[in-house]
Amino acid sequence: MRAGRWAALVLALTTAVVVSRGVSAHRLDEYLQAARIAVDPSRVELELDLTPGIAVADGIIAEIDHDQDGALGSSEKQAYAEGALRAIAVQIDGQTLQTELMASTFPVPDAFRGGDGTIRLRATAGLPRLPMGTHQLFFRNNYRPDVSVYLANALVPQSDRIAITGQRRDGNQRNLTIDFVVRTEAATSPRLWLLGGIASAALLMAFVTRGARRAVSGHRPVGLTRVMIAWWMR
Repeated sequence: MRAGRWAALVLALTTAVVVSRGVSAHRLDEYLQAARIAVDPSRVELELDLTPGIAVADGIIAEIDHDQDGALGSSEKQAYAEGALRAIAVQIDGQTLQTELMASTFPVPDAFRGGDGTIRLRATAGLPRLPMGTHQLFFRNNYRPDVSVYLANALVPQSDRIAITGQRRDGNQRNLTIDFVVRTEAATSPRLWLLGGIASAALLMAFVTRGARRAVSGHRPVGLTRVMIAWWMR
């Protein structure tokens, strides 16, 4: 358990360092795209931050603002978010997953022009039932390679059943391969604790009831049986 916690801590610190370095090196003429990927036993969650530099901000605004009225309408934002998501490929063990946009937030145009406006997208993809053992998730970002720089990192899994064992990126971080292991459900899970508690209570009830019957029939209960009968019949 300690080894797993240390591995999770190292992964989190590595992710923070890589992201901070990428943000600090973000130039005015680049479109920074930072992806964070979380692997769960039943799904993959994707967070994507898109931050245009000042020199490319007007072009990004124009791409979103289809009617060119200077305002970013809800339908325009939705269309832009879905277009960006369509350019992203996610595969599990070579099988392509269908991602679904769950939420998006957009800054006002002036924030873009100031260089600190970030579009945030959140998407999810359902996973097929994965057997225990090693697996691979492949992520590729194909959106706006003409002006973009990329970052991609795996997040620390929230489930004890998933363990990230490695991350491999290409030179510009458009591609990320995540190696992970699916493990059996921990014996200390809440569900198993509940089932164990119910079974123990049933056995205890039977034990006490049997002792009580023996006492009524004239047999003298001893030891733990006497104590439990006294407690139960209070």
